[in-house]
Amino acid sequence: MAKTSMRRTFRLVPLLAATPRHWSSNPGAPPPLQTRLLLYLSHRFHDVETLLSWIPWLKSRGVRQKNIFYGYTQENFGDNVAAAFYILSLRGGFRFAGQSEWFRSNKRGKFSWDFINQRDATIEEVDASNTLINYTGLENLVKQKSLRTLSLCGCVEVDDWFLSRLHVFQDTLEELDISHCPQITVGGLASLRNLRALRRLDISSLPKLQDPGLVAILLEEMLPQCQVTAFGFDHSLTYSHTPTDAQRTESVQEQ
Repeated sequence: MAKTSMRRTFRLVPLLAATPRHWSSNPGAPPPLQTRLLLYLSHRFHDVETLLSWIPWLKSRGVRQKNIFYGYTQENFGDNVAAAFYILSLRGGFRFAGQSEWFRSNKRGKFSWDFINQRDATIEEVDASNTLINYTGLENLVKQKSLRTLSLCGCVEVDDWFLSRLHVFQDTLEELDISHCPQITVGGLASLRNLRALRRLDISSLPKLQDPGLVAILLEEMLPQCQVTAFGFDHSLTYSHTPTDAQRTESVQEQ
């Protein structure tokens, strides 16, 4: 009996050893589940990495397209129509001088083309909040000599270079909102000293300002005719003209 069972065992050994070779050598057999899973993940992660590498390029390309110079429109329809078309293309809004009606884009970017019939009307107010307006696109607005109000709240592309270009509106611009613009620094705010007609300035929630309370005070000194608004900050700095105990003691010793 022992010899018989040993013979059966020896006969099964070649069969068990040949079984893996049978599956691996068969061209029609699917690979193991683990191998298929690894292949799937490798292909998918490769696609994700490629997509992520394209995102910055696509974003910058979209910003460039939004801020192209509307030279053809300016040449054929005038400066005012070109500026109006640029603002509406950004999904912003504007109001012509002497009118109460605002032209705005809807959520789908659609707008009325009635502004084309008002070539001689200059733009007085612009609301470009939460748009992709930048330094390059500002070229479409520089000939608006009646611009009084400019709202740029939440514009991620507005930076110090943009603010330095606003000097073209120094004789007309009265209200400027640059709150929630993440790229603005103290250097850009310093260039606003050229805006002699400015009466209201909103610098609320500018994340790159280290000492916003002090900056607001300096801006009011630089622009004494302007009311500066600076909400959304932790005003940890306090200013007091009352002498401290150490100062009193030092004063008594000097006497």
